[in-house]
Amino acid sequence: MPNFGIQFLLLALFALVLSACQEEFLPAQVEAPHPLVVEGYIEASEELSSPPYVFLTRSFPFFNEVSGEEFDDFFVHDADIRVSNGEVEVRLVELCFDDLTEEQLDLAENFLGRELDSLGINLCVYLDPTFTILGEEGQTYDLVVEAEGERLTATTSIPRQVSLDSVFFVEPPGEPRDTLAQLRVILDDPPEDNFYRYFVSVDGGEFMRDDFSVFNDRLFADERLEFPLNRPLESGENFDLSTFGLFRRGTDMTLKFVFLDEAHHQFWETLEFASANQGPFSSYTRIASNVEGGLGIWGGLAATYYDRAVPEE
Repeated sequence: MPNFGIQFLLLALFALVLSACQEEFLPAQVEAPHPLVVEGYIEASEELSSPPYVFLTRSFPFFNEVSGEEFDDFFVHDADIRVSNGEVEVRLVELCFDDLTEEQLDLAENFLGRELDSLGINLCVYLDPTFTILGEEGQTYDLVVEAEGERLTATTSIPRQVSLDSVFFVEPPGEPRDTLAQLRVILDDPPEDNFYRYFVSVDGGEFMRDDFSVFNDRLFADERLEFPLNRPLESGENFDLSTFGLFRRGTDMTLKFVFLDEAHHQFWETLEFASANQGPFSSYTRIASNVEGGLGIWGGLAATYYDRAVPEE
């Protein structure tokens, strides 16, 4: 957590005193039914395009504390989930990771890019085990979810991407630091509206995202641009201004650079803004969603992977 300083602490104490003289405010919808939440993706990549996969859960009350055991109960089972590319429709099959062997779990972690056994929950996902539909650039995909008497729909598209011109490391700005390097890229932005996201893996680890991993080309449309990309903080790593965003020399890095459609971009843009805009005086941010009848995201992405060694010198 960031250090907000003495002034912020005094303001917070002042607000606490004022709140003691007021009645507690509870949002009107706190006891309302909790809608279904979709998190689903389909990826196009020269390395390995993915079939569609969907996590389906129930939302839970904002003021509730939820344990790992209780979180398992929020997964929605026995749903009818279908994906169509306009020519072929497939029905996704539910798979829970407590039912997998260790070898199958390793394959699932590689596929999803997540370390599943460290989550402490029985993660369940709906996917197409036949690989009948794969992510393809320029393609549109419709999603239909029917569960517990409800019907959700969403549509996403996978943009056509342009490879980065260059991916390289330079000396960081400021005082010389011979153990660290800054990642920079050069992008020739296509003329149409474009929406980007990136992830980073270090030494073969899990792909991580920066707190501001999405951006668009409204300020540099149809231009050639060089800019830095931060190394995201690893799990449990404390923020250090002197090393923030920089890579340790001698490590290996994989950059996952992604093109999104506008709706997919807006979901992550609003979610990351809400995550960064926290505190007692922050304003409420409504998370954008392309899911009709529920919450969440059904997102297509076109990804390119760049492997680079961070130079020793």
